[in-house]
Amino acid sequence: MSSPLLELRHLSKSYHGRPVLADLSWTFRAGEFVAIMGDSGVGKSTLLNLIAGLDAPDPSADGQPSSILIDGVPMAGLDDDAATRLRRARMGFIFQAFHVLPHLTLLQNVALPLLLNGLPTARAAEMLDAVGLAGRGNDFPHQLSGGEMQRVAIARALVHRPALVLADEPTGNLDPDTAHSILELLHREIKSTGACAIMVTHSHIAADMTDKVLQLSKCGIQETTNVNRFKQ
Repeated sequence: MSSPLLELRHLSKSYHGRPVLADLSWTFRAGEFVAIMGDSGVGKSTLLNLIAGLDAPDPSADGQPSSILIDGVPMAGLDDDAATRLRRARMGFIFQAFHVLPHLTLLQNVALPLLLNGLPTARAAEMLDAVGLAGRGNDFPHQLSGGEMQRVAIARALVHRPALVLADEPTGNLDPDTAHSILELLHREIKSTGACAIMVTHSHIAADMTDKVLQLSKCGIQETTNVNRFKQ
């Protein structure tokens, strides 16, 4: 069994007194491609934001301290600079809102994680090709459709080979054929690098291409049966 890459311990989150997540614990391992499903408003995107460090969990749940550990290191124990360095080097994010920078070309957008980590930038063009945007590197985001911007965001999230990929509805703006090829790309990247990917999705078709499906509800999180063609 692969080692724990991400551990959630007694994770809780409330907004204005309304509980969204309550005493949630789970372990994610290197090499896993995991889908998280659940009804709207149950806290799927909130969970990704907490893991990414974009929001902070409530201090405790029923007396148990809430904590998020990456490679055994508690995120709460890191100062802002250390947390930023960890996110930059170890994580890749695919947001519903894309967050593609409008003043940069597509190639510059995809190359940004490489530059920030002091890595060679040649892989940026390779990743644009991998998401079906070969030859578009000098274009700007305003020239793209929503689906094309989503593919740029996916290329940028994977380009530096992160250990943890967090994806919020990564195929939501893609046609079925493109969505299938993008999910195959995610699967290949995860398996080749030994990364872990956590994908929030409403699509059962997308979820069936992962290794494991977790159902998030007000009662907590539990694994559901998932038989997919990638399993041997």
